[in-house]
Amino acid sequence: ALVVRFLTKRFIGDYEANTGALYSRKFTIDGEQISLQVQDTPFVSLEDDTDTICCQEQINRSIYWADGFVFVYSITDYESFRVLRPLHQHIRRIHPNANIPLLLMANKGDLLRARQVSSTEGLQLAGELGGTHCEVSARESCEGVHEAFQQLCQELSRSSGSCNGEKRRGLHLVRPKSPNMQDLKRRLKQALTSKGKSATTL
Repeated sequence: ALVVRFLTKRFIGDYEANTGALYSRKFTIDGEQISLQVQDTPFVSLEDDTDTICCQEQINRSIYWADGFVFVYSITDYESFRVLRPLHQHIRRIHPNANIPLLLMANKGDLLRARQVSSTEGLQLAGELGGTHCEVSARESCEGVHEAFQQLCQELSRSSGSCNGEKRRGLHLVRPKSPNMQDLKRRLKQALTSKGKSATTL
């Protein structure tokens, strides 16, 4: 939902969850145009009652080529928050020396009565992991989502300007090719159509 909000400014409550689609879009940051690729990765979970994460191979491939990370959790689901520290440790094992921009994005900021993760906890973890933190509501507004992603893009632009390419030296995984944004628009149209049909049958 957050990726769709960011890329299209639309919110659709019920649609087929993304299982790893990659999207590309151009942005102008500080007067310079950059091409941003967003990998919407599958869900990451903890194994049983341990602090070990269960990662699909697709996620590991994404971690290898990513220049920045957005950790998304729900303020109404503490388990989604608990997985972030082990996930960060997993990333650091893959990139032990890289200074990679990180954004902790707390979603469902409109459901305060169901809150399980406090703002203080989010801020503390962001400080511990060396990232930034924000609380947004994908349902209520696209502004907060867009501002958070734009801040991350600015960090990426600055870090790429000072990076000499050593981060990926020795890695044999190729950055995947991104499909056209028309695919996302087609999926959104299908979701909106099916949603309208469902509403008429009730």
